[in-house]
Parts: sequence; C-alpha cells; structure tokens
Amino acid sequence: MPMKPSSRPRKPVSRVAARNAALVNQLATPGLGSLMGRRWLVGAGQISLSLAGCVMICAWFCKELYQYYGQITGDVKVEPVGWIGEWGAILFATAWFWALVTSFSLLREVSRTGLQSLESFAAGQLKLDAIQIPIALATVPDWKRQGDVITRTFEFKDFSAAMEFVNAVAELAEQAWHHPDIDIRWNKVTLTLTTHKAGGLTEMDFALAQKVDRLQVAKR
Repeated sequence: MPMKPSSRPRKPVSRVAARNAALVNQLATPGLGSLMGRRWLVGAGQISLSLAGCVMICAWFCKELYQYYGQITGDVKVEPVGWIGEWGAILFATAWFWALVTSFSLLREVSRTGLQSLESFAAGQLKLDAIQIPIALATVPDWKRQGDVITRTFEFKDFSAAMEFVNAVAELAEQAWHHPDIDIRWNKVTLTLTTHKAGGLTEMDFALAQKVDRLQVAKR
C-alpha cells in the first residue's frame, strides 16, 4: 500500500539550515525561517500573523499621519485609531514568539540528530565477537578474513580504471569516517579493512565493504 504524502518521514534539517532558519525567524520575517526549516503549516501561520500585524501597523501609521496633517488644515475630524496599531503589534509579537518556539524546536532537533549520529558511530566501533564475524562475512562473500582484518583484491583493465576506483573508494571512506588500507599494483587494488580503535573487526568494516562491492559492480 503506497504511503500517503502526509505520512512520509520529514527529511532532517542540517545544522547550518536550522541556524539560518532561526536567524531569519527572529531577525527578519517570523515564519519565513520556519518555511526554510520545512515547517510548512506553522510557517504559513506565522507569516500570516506577521503580515497581518504589519498591515495593521502600517494602516495605523497612515491614519495617524493623515489626522496629524488634517489637524493643521482643520479639514479632518480626529478619531481614535490607536487600537489598530495595538492589535497589529499584538499579532506581530505573537508571530515572533511562535517563530521563536519553532526556532528552538529546529535547533533541538539537529542537536538530537547529531547526538544520535555520534551514538550510532560509536556503536559501529564495537568489536565483533567470534560468533558475529562469520555472520557478517556472509554478507561480503568476496572478502577474505585474515586475523583481525578483511581484505579483497579488485582487478581492472588498466591503471587509469584502477585509480578511478580508488578515488571513488576514498570518497566513500570520507563519508563513512572509516578508511581502508589501499595497495595499488598497476591494475590491481587491494583493500584491507579493520577498526584500529576497537582492536579488530566491527560493523563499520563490513558496512564499508558492502558499499565498495556495490561500487565495484557499478563500475564494471
């Protein structure tokens, strides 16, 4: 059964995007930053309130200015219009404080996401035991275990193809914060994986090995 759009998980906001959204919310237009942070409904509500408040404040200012100059000429009857400005200020202040709450929510979310990422990273550095390693090896059948490392040799048509593969592996390693030992012999590339901090093989080694296998298949 296809998932309804409203039930799809919201894409996480980056730390920089959350910070920029908070700055726009509090220093520029309340609600605009919320939209930048993909808070569509609350952002629309905040912008509506802030715009309504601005319109009312502008209307109050124009009426006051009109009556002020009308008093000089004596052609205008003075009427109290202060309530328009007061309600405009209330609406704008409400939008601003509402946007402030959303800004704190965005910043708290990215902080929590960052903590979860660190926890996941730390969990991936736990050394696998003698029972877990054979199970993990079954997911990367082309890799061979040699003590506390796993290794695989890839062969390509020439040196250029081998170096293209090495560069792609380096990019994967940077993304994973985990780096293999690389041995290049013209058209052959040997990768060796282990987690030195854990003193042996971890989930990170096998996860990166799987990504490298998919990469090698894609480059055939």
